[in-house]
Amino acid sequence: MSAAAPLPPAPVLMSVEARVATLTLNRPDKLNALDAALIDRFQTLLDAIEMDRSVRAVIVTGAGDRAFSAGADIAELEARLAGGPDLLMRDFVRRGQGLTRRIEAFGKPVIAAVNGLAFGGGCEIVEACPLAIAAETAGFAKPEIRLGFAPPFGGSQRLPRLIGRKRALKMILTGEPIGAREAMRVGLINDVVPADELLPAAQALAARIIAHGPATVAACLAAVTRGINLSIDEGLAVEAAQFERMAAGPDIADGVGRFMARRSAAMCGQR
Repeated sequence: MSAAAPLPPAPVLMSVEARVATLTLNRPDKLNALDAALIDRFQTLLDAIEMDRSVRAVIVTGAGDRAFSAGADIAELEARLAGGPDLLMRDFVRRGQGLTRRIEAFGKPVIAAVNGLAFGGGCEIVEACPLAIAAETAGFAKPEIRLGFAPPFGGSQRLPRLIGRKRALKMILTGEPIGAREAMRVGLINDVVPADELLPAAQALAARIIAHGPATVAACLAAVTRGINLSIDEGLAVEAAQFERMAAGPDIADGVGRFMARRSAAMCGQR
C-alpha cells in the first residue's frame, strides 16, 4: 500500500502573536502570485480573524525574500481565457476586487509589510491596506498594460486616490517600477526600513494601534474608509455617525476619565 501523497502547502499561512495575526502569502516559487486558491484562502482567514475578538490587527507579508506578491497568476489567467469574458469577470476580476475591497473595509487595521516586489495585484493589495511599511529593497509597479489590460483588482481607482492622478497614470501607462523610497514620498506607503527590521516595525506599529480600544480603532477606520470618497458634507455625516455610535457605549467616558485623571495627577505633581 503506497503512502498518501503529502498535502500541498497552504497558499496563505497564519500565525498569531501578541493579539496580531500575520498572514504570509506562501507561494515563494511563484513570487507569491495571486491565484484563486490563494485569494480564497486569504478571504477564509479574514473571516476567522473578523470573528476572533482576541486578534486585534493583521500584518500581511510575503514568503521568501524576493516578493511580497508579483501580482495575478498569469498562467491561471491564460488557462481561463478560453472560457470567455463572463468566466474571467467572475473568477478573476470579481475575485480579486472582492479581496481588495474586503481588506480596505476590514474592521481591524491591516498593515502591509512589503518584503520585496509588489507588482500588479500585489501592489493593489498594498493600496487596499490602510497602512504599509516596506523594506528598502521593495519595489512597486503596475505592469498590467504590458499584458493588454488595465489594473483589474481596484488599482485604477485606488492608486490615483492615494498618490494623485498624474503620478498614478505614469505608473499605469508605462508599467515602470518605483522603489520603496519613492513609494513613501508619493504616499503609497507609510515608512521604509531595512529588510531585517520589516516585521518588527510592522509589529511595533500594530502594538501602538491596539493599545487603544477595539471599538475606537474600528470607528476611526470606518470614518476614514467610508468618508474618503464622499463630499465633505457626506463625509462629515459619516464622521458624526461614528462619534454618535461611540457615545452610546463606554469608550468615550472611559477615555475622558483616564485623561482627566492623568491631568489631575500631573497638576498635583507640579504643586
